[in-house]
Amino acid sequence: MLARGYGAASLFALLPLTGAYAPAAQAAPGASAGCAATIVRSFDLRARVGQLLLVGVPVDAPASALPIISMYRVGSVLLTGRSYRSVRSIRQTTDAIQRAALSATGVGAEVAVDQEGGLVQTLRGPGFTRVPTAQRQGELTPAALRAQTTSWAAQLRAAGITLDLAPVADTVSISPPSANPPVGALHRGYGDDPAAVAPDIGVVVAALRTQQVGATLKHFPGLGRVRYNPDVSTAASDRVATAADPNLAPFGAGIRAGASAVMMSSARYPQLDPAQPAVVSARIVTDLLQQQLGFRGLVVTDDIGAAAALRDMTLAQRAIRFIEAGGQLVLTVRTGDAGPLSRA
Repeated sequence: MLARGYGAASLFALLPLTGAYAPAAQAAPGASAGCAATIVRSFDLRARVGQLLLVGVPVDAPASALPIISMYRVGSVLLTGRSYRSVRSIRQTTDAIQRAALSATGVGAEVAVDQEGGLVQTLRGPGFTRVPTAQRQGELTPAALRAQTTSWAAQLRAAGITLDLAPVADTVSISPPSANPPVGALHRGYGDDPAAVAPDIGVVVAALRTQQVGATLKHFPGLGRVRYNPDVSTAASDRVATAADPNLAPFGAGIRAGASAVMMSSARYPQLDPAQPAVVSARIVTDLLQQQLGFRGLVVTDDIGAAAALRDMTLAQRAIRFIEAGGQLVLTVRTGDAGPLSRA
């Protein structure tokens, strides 16, 4: 009932899991809300919960994924670290993950990687192109960017990857860019002008879609102005961003191009929500992203397992408050978090 290459988490892009959430416009091809509802009704509680989890497993130790899929019915797996194995070897890994998921729930898994380019590229072995930084990609013509992205997206598809945690839609608008640790310092952004970045994001998302690889826009509503990294600091804050922020334009372009997912920032945005980080803010997840920008796909956290910006919440609170805010997919890079998150 679901097209090959789309994981179980895609089911939940079709279903209203919370009162604030609407069915997805970017549904798995060939699926319908009724079809998804029929499948989900067959799940026990643990399987339903498992579809809300995106759990990291070391890319070169894929066997670690199999117990958590079996025990906790985890519906989505993130291959973490760096691998120099071939496309064929990675495909053997992803096929094993899919077999485990089908055995556990009857539907396939979402298998994700971080394949942005530059320093952030999980798969680097034979058959995988070395992808340039987003900054370099932003200097290409639209035709060249489309051709390049289509090429490496085809490699991901051949390796059995269904979801790429890219592109970075953040616009670095502080100077110097190196003062922006999570994006600018690592050349992860496509440029410093959101009007120029937006069409690039649209091209990348559309090219990934041609190869049936889902695109993930990150980190909403943007990390381009923060001077601290929320992964390691509680001080990451953008005091400028509003609901009319020009830096939202690349996210809007990616949504219109058919992005499968949007990853939430763990930073704070006082003018949007003075009380909550973005990832647990209904004002940002539901009101801004889903209602104002009209996104109907999967809303995913950044890594909540070790996020310093969320230090004042337990792991369980981070996950539950995100779901309550309107999100659907809780990401942790730590395999061992699967049990505590499932129980929570």
